Amino acid sequence: MSDDTQGGPYFFLSYAHTPKHDPNDPYDPDQWVEKLFTDLCRHVMVMSGLGHGAKPGFMDREMHSGSYWPERLAESLATCRVFVPLYSRRYFDSDQCGKEWTAFSQRILHERARGGENAEVIVPAIWVPVPTDALPEVAQDIHYSQPGLGPQYVEHGFYGIMKLRQFRNAYETAVYTLARRIVEVGQAVNLPSVGPADYKSLESAFGPHDARRPNGHRLKVTIVAPDIDTLPQGRGPYHYGHSAHEWNPYRPTLNRPLASHTADLVRNLGFRPEIGSLDDHYDHVLSDKPPTSAGLLLLDAWATTYTRLAEPLRRFDEAGKPWITVMVPWNREDAQTAEAEPRLRGQLEATLPHKLTEGRPMQRSLTDGMATFDQFCKAVPEMARSAMNQYLRHAPAHPPKGHASIERPRLQGPLSGGNDAEAPP
Repeated sequence: MSDDTQGGPYFFLSYAHTPKHDPNDPYDPDQWVEKLFTDLCRHVMVMSGLGHGAKPGFMDREMHSGSYWPERLAESLATCRVFVPLYSRRYFDSDQCGKEWTAFSQRILHERARGGENAEVIVPAIWVPVPTDALPEVAQDIHYSQPGLGPQYVEHGFYGIMKLRQFRNAYETAVYTLARRIVEVGQAVNLPSVGPADYKSLESAFGPHDARRPNGHRLKVTIVAPDIDTLPQGRGPYHYGHSAHEWNPYRPTLNRPLASHTADLVRNLGFRPEIGSLDDHYDHVLSDKPPTSAGLLLLDAWATTYTRLAEPLRRFDEAGKPWITVMVPWNREDAQTAEAEPRLRGQLEATLPHKLTEGRPMQRSLTDGMATFDQFCKAVPEMARSAMNQYLRHAPAHPPKGHASIERPRLQGPLSGGNDAEAPP
């Protein structure tokens, strides 16, 4: 393990605070979480071989009165080795917990963008069992039932096996096994520290409250770019692959396809991304059918010089579709793009005159180009939210599944001229 994270805690315990049912009751509902944290710290301290003064773990209860908790939380999330979310329904309803997940996930995405390992450094624990289909998108693919934790733990979670005496041995086994897993991950994966996140600007990884449903809101990400076999004249193959999905305008800063990175960004906003080319998303982009999801359209400016792509883009522009937001990554470190900028901007304006002037001034500036990879990453949340708001505004309303539509009530009795009204008592 490198020294990158030596200054931070070994693990960060992320949990949802349980409010008191009676403010006058001295009972502390979070005391059991604190006991779990203390027991984990004791095991991690022994198993990891941490030196004197090192911090095995962090939880926000250890902050003293007057501490500036956003800064302390952000610093611990930026330097810890392992993130341990404590699953419960309350956890996934908490904006605070969602922001903690986002802050830590940004480190993972930063490492992936640099071409680093696909780090599995989130080690979930069950506080109160949550059905798998009720987990938000970001938690769907993370294994949270590790071998050795025991059947009682899986059925009841830590809260259940801590509260019931007959499960004392089950608790000891589960907390030891979880601590061992935390140390295994912390020693195997080197996730570099980063600067603390700006807590005020973070969004919950679990999505907005109206998106907290199984699998969240779908968001289609459409890639419009040539491949290496259909490059326009004057354009080299450096930023392209064998399909539109492999387009990477920010290479070498970004070491993976832009589509893959965008999918992770929107997944961390609580959306369920669906990646596709213009052909894959033909109905979504070009048909006159009612919208079925919001969308981001990532457009390579060079695509507007290629007739096969420019013509459907013109039809898309004429169709309106405010629930599909256009983003044009514009890497000025790309010498070919910088040299062709006047021509490309002219083609963009001729091809998408309406979409490039759509929305608020900030959105229009984002639509018109992101000159750096960091600017692109910061723009995605704003553009995704805008697309989703427009989708919710324009999507047809349907009654809940299994419920027939309700007819508009009709007045009966004296006001309607009927004869079957009962006389008032």
